[in-house]
Amino acid sequence: MPDGPEQTAPMRAPQVVITTWKGEQEFDAAKPGVASIHIDSHGKKGPGPMETLLGALATCAATDVVEILAKRRTPARTLEVETIASRVESTPRRLEHVLMIFRIAGAGIERVHAERAVELSVNKYCSVRSSLDPVIKVEWRLELSA
Repeated sequence: MPDGPEQTAPMRAPQVVITTWKGEQEFDAAKPGVASIHIDSHGKKGPGPMETLLGALATCAATDVVEILAKRRTPARTLEVETIASRVESTPRRLEHVLMIFRIAGAGIERVHAERAVELSVNKYCSVRSSLDPVIKVEWRLELSA
């Protein structure tokens, strides 16, 4: 048994999002005190809930990729992630498969390093991916240009 008071990890503040119904099937969602995102379940005035989830997945992974490449001193000039998903036909219509196409441009970025950055992000660091059901197959592809 260790001597002295028990050591515990510091408590992290919980994630809080306030979602406000705006009428019909439209909502605004925001962390308190910051700008909101508009979510439209009809998909007419903004992304729907599933597109919002896919956007969160892409944003989470892309953030890691940008940081990893910057640490290698080969920063991305541009980065785009096209996320294509298929859903099951039964209810609930959960995700079945996701393909993420990373389009990265930047001087001096070597394919092997960009691939490693994407691999680490999608399969190790991305908390959104880790929060999804493991049966959802998430694959990725890289398109790299100077």
